Amino acid sequence: MKFGIWYVLSAPYYKDAVERFLQTGGMPPRGIKMEGRWHAATANKGFILASTKDVEALYQWVASWADLIHFEIAPVLDDKEMHGVLKSMKF
Repeated sequence: MKFGIWYVLSAPYYKDAVERFLQTGGMPPRGIKMEGRWHAATANKGFILASTKDVEALYQWVASWADLIHFEIAPVLDDKEMHGVLKSMKF
């Protein structure tokens, strides 16, 4: 399953978050594939697309950053998947 992960770096912890990212690369744990990560030009927010069957690993990943960053996570569908869902609905 694919997950959209939106994040915002908290102002008081911005420098700490940047330092941790530069040291670790912010890579996900085993069992999660990071499809891509995009950083807003404002430098304090961004978006990650990740896929996994292990939601617990996903939670552990974001929880390990939760002291510095606010996250919002939602399952997401690509156009082909959404097309199938919409086609099966009866309006």
